[in-house]
Amino acid sequence: MAKVMEGRPAKMGFRMPAEWEPHEQCWMGWPERPDNWREHAGPVQCTFARTAIAISKFEPVTICASAKQYPYVHKLMQHHTNIRVVEMSMNDSWFRDIGPTFVTRKAGADSGIKEETIAGIDWEFNAWGGHSDGCYDDWSHDSNVAKKIVEIEKIPRFPHKMVLEGGSIHVDGEGDDDTNGHVDNLCCFIKPGVVLLSWTDDVNDPQYERSVEALTVLSKSVDAKGRQIEVVKIHIPGPLNITREEATGIACTGHAVPREPGTRLAASYVNFYIANGGIVAPEFGDKWDKEARKVVMVEGAREIVLGGGNIHCITQQQPVRPSPS
Repeated sequence: MAKVMEGRPAKMGFRMPAEWEPHEQCWMGWPERPDNWREHAGPVQCTFARTAIAISKFEPVTICASAKQYPYVHKLMQHHTNIRVVEMSMNDSWFRDIGPTFVTRKAGADSGIKEETIAGIDWEFNAWGGHSDGCYDDWSHDSNVAKKIVEIEKIPRFPHKMVLEGGSIHVDGEGDDDTNGHVDNLCCFIKPGVVLLSWTDDVNDPQYERSVEALTVLSKSVDAKGRQIEVVKIHIPGPLNITREEATGIACTGHAVPREPGTRLAASYVNFYIANGGIVAPEFGDKWDKEARKVVMVEGAREIVLGGGNIHCITQQQPVRPSPS
């Protein structure tokens, strides 16, 4: 069993590394529920596979799949030596929100720390709203994903009573964070003191008012080191909406929030994954795709956003464990 840690991680010398700091590996789940993914998740599985393969060019990837899906996923990935497939039960595949938040601390004679240098924070998960407002009515398997990951990696676990999804926070590794819904669709740190902000020039787009408000707040803010925050804008695609054909392809089971035709999709280029030496970002077949061409683009990202998120939402980085100095 993984060691259960008590106390406040920050008081014990732990911090949450920035996403651009070195990773040991990336964790992903495998989608299959037919009431969230269209056509029994066939199209989105292709996109998850492309995402995993793209990330594996930069760092190891572990894909967690149910017992039913494991043989298929294992065969699909058998020739990709930097991808590991393990069996794991889950209700859906949003590993940014259900996986552990990894924290690290320095070790060695100079720090006086000889114990664990990495741990996972196991937040409470309630399917984004609980029984009254959640996206599905049973998240019992999702609640155990963080525990299983730290057990596999033999990493200590900090149990936490706070309800929190990993996609709702971003850090720069130096004491900063932003929280306002799922911030990973709106903005993110790209280096200390610099924020990438989703933007539109269309004043008639409801997103315009939100982006302007965010720009105003960020421009007047300083980070934890006292630096004035610099904002870099990146245009959002679309607007993109769920088509009737796409909505029809999603099963109605009564156990998940239905996807109605015409609903606007939360499409954003900010929802990317920073890997070791590269960035893996969504491609929407939109005119603004070219603005993000300096990174590896994953074709078919619309399939992920149909389910409610994108590449950042389906991944969780595990930072490199600090070595004793």
